[in-house]
Amino acid sequence: MASPSLVSTHAELRPSPRRPWPLVAGVLAAIALLALLFLASVIARGDALAFDRTLILALRVSGHPDLPIGPPKLPSIARDVTALGSGTVLTLVVALATTLLLLRRLWRTAALTLVATIGGASAVSLLKRLFERARPDLVEHLMRETSSSFPSGHSANSAIVYLTVATLIFPMIRETHVRLFVVVATMTIVGMIGISRVYLGVHWPSDVLAGWIFGALWALGWWRVELTLLASARTARSAALG
Repeated sequence: MASPSLVSTHAELRPSPRRPWPLVAGVLAAIALLALLFLASVIARGDALAFDRTLILALRVSGHPDLPIGPPKLPSIARDVTALGSGTVLTLVVALATTLLLLRRLWRTAALTLVATIGGASAVSLLKRLFERARPDLVEHLMRETSSSFPSGHSANSAIVYLTVATLIFPMIRETHVRLFVVVATMTIVGMIGISRVYLGVHWPSDVLAGWIFGALWALGWWRVELTLLASARTARSAALG
């Protein structure tokens, strides 16, 4: 029979099957936060970002800043896509999602959805007033906008609403592949909205990038709150039954 010391040694050398996903997520979130802070500091100083000018001009016919590239119908399509990030559409999405959660008697999740989305929209408005960045003046705007440019409200609010709703309805979705589809579809919609803002000439690419990062971090933060509350509720229920 093997000695206890040999058994213990083999057990210690055995690799753990667990993956450090919380650590990976934390590192990625920290990198995203640093990128957001960098963009904010550059904009606050009034400095220009080289890729802003390059990308926005790349979406116009060379020498004609009033002519967008692509087929004649593309500007109309871009306006349809950008409408998915408008205040009206996002309010409707939040209202429908909250109603669905209430019908499923997920009271806490419904409340978190409202707090997360309303709070996020308020934070974006505050940031816009804080930075007061002017809209792009290199190209013709293909739609009218009056608020300041940084961060992109459509990009940030669409990320906040769609990602928050997608993650907070996970308790109603059991299948992993369905959850993956929901996340990928949501990220695709948010990405298309942001790209449409640059194509329409109403935002600098850095506005959109900052909006994406802020919205994603905000949504993930509230998802973490939901996971923490859910774990606390399970612990309390187990203690009561035990």
